[in-house]
Amino acid sequence: MHFTDRTDAGRALAAALTDSPALGADARPPVVVALPRGGLPVAVEVAAALGAPLDVCVIRKVGVPGQPELAMGAVGEDGARVVNQTVVDAVGVTPQEFAAVEARERAELARRAAAYREGRPPEPLAGRTVLVVDDGVATGSTALAACRLVRDRGAARVVLAVPVAPHDWTSRLAGAADAFVAVHAPSRFLAVGEFYRDFRQVEDAEVLAALAAANRPGRPAVETHELAFPTGPAAIAVPGHPVGVVLFAHGSGSGKDSPRNRRVAERLHREGLATVLFDLLTPQEAEDRWKVFDPGLLGGRLAEATRTVRRHPPLAGLPFGYFGASTGAAAALWAAAEPDAAPGAIVSRGGRPDLAQARLPLVTAPTLLIVGGADDEVVELNRQAHSELRCESALQIVPGAGHLFEEPGALEAVADLAAHWFARYLTVRQQGGDRAGH
Repeated sequence: MHFTDRTDAGRALAAALTDSPALGADARPPVVVALPRGGLPVAVEVAAALGAPLDVCVIRKVGVPGQPELAMGAVGEDGARVVNQTVVDAVGVTPQEFAAVEARERAELARRAAAYREGRPPEPLAGRTVLVVDDGVATGSTALAACRLVRDRGAARVVLAVPVAPHDWTSRLAGAADAFVAVHAPSRFLAVGEFYRDFRQVEDAEVLAALAAANRPGRPAVETHELAFPTGPAAIAVPGHPVGVVLFAHGSGSGKDSPRNRRVAERLHREGLATVLFDLLTPQEAEDRWKVFDPGLLGGRLAEATRTVRRHPPLAGLPFGYFGASTGAAAALWAAAEPDAAPGAIVSRGGRPDLAQARLPLVTAPTLLIVGGADDEVVELNRQAHSELRCESALQIVPGAGHLFEEPGALEAVADLAAHWFARYLTVRQQGGDRAGH
């Protein structure tokens, strides 16, 4: 496998991380920490895909004299230090020679850290899942130093993620991180650069531009907290001055921790929309396939959750909508037809609206059905459901996408379509004074 460049590698790594159990069960997005300079373009794509904050962890390789690309150790911020004694012994480097190279690298490290941060404090890591990202792992010295650094800063869980690494990299770095993710781990491995068609050096200006974009003042601040539901805690995310709130109804095999839904939620935050991610079933109930496909049960749970959300102070009075995936779409349509329901809009992703067929004519909320073009059976089910809806509705097919929208750009298309639909209908309702809970 060869990557076109680091951006291409970052997109591949983001896809590998989507729905990965490596990220753990934290409802919040991880903090993505890049190893500049080469790891930054990779991390930019990962952070964007996961809706995660982006920071850097400045690490400098301590290279063998005369062979600077061969790491005999690494140094990092906060005094982090790693010595690869195997390499030191193999090439016969003296303590004095090591100390001289280390001193030069620490001086360069201080310069870069000051330049990259531009006075900004490091992203808080205490209690968070931290995703350490580089463009690849060779000896592992810099990755090891980075993992130690973020752990010392309070990270609750450390995940090391790279596009490419040697096949035995997890055993080499055992204990450095809680989980490891690599897109490609070949048995034949000489250097990271051999797996990139374009492996040019990343300049400081590129690092600064990427970090400035990620930390620009106009980026909406999103406050997160949890709200107790009978099926477990709901993850609430509220951007400043929200214009509406979207409740996510998850389908079979998914839940509130789904990175796919988190990515859609992050896109909605940019439209000023708060999001509520929660589970319709308890873990025990989710093992019963009958309950997973029961639209009455799922729709009833969603309706109950909606009443709770509409009483919750940060969200009370906001117009609301439903985003349903797979069987969660049936739950959204079922709940929308309840007599006391008044969602401003509904979006279905790869949904099973046929499960709520009896209630489709009763739905009055503007409804958008999004289906992958390669998901033939579900396309037909949605075409039929679209013909039975009596409300304003649209069917949007994403060309070439499968049921999970894992193809490059497919989930981004879903997120954009959903954001525009909700912004159009929920904002209109708010501007017209018809606010939910009225």
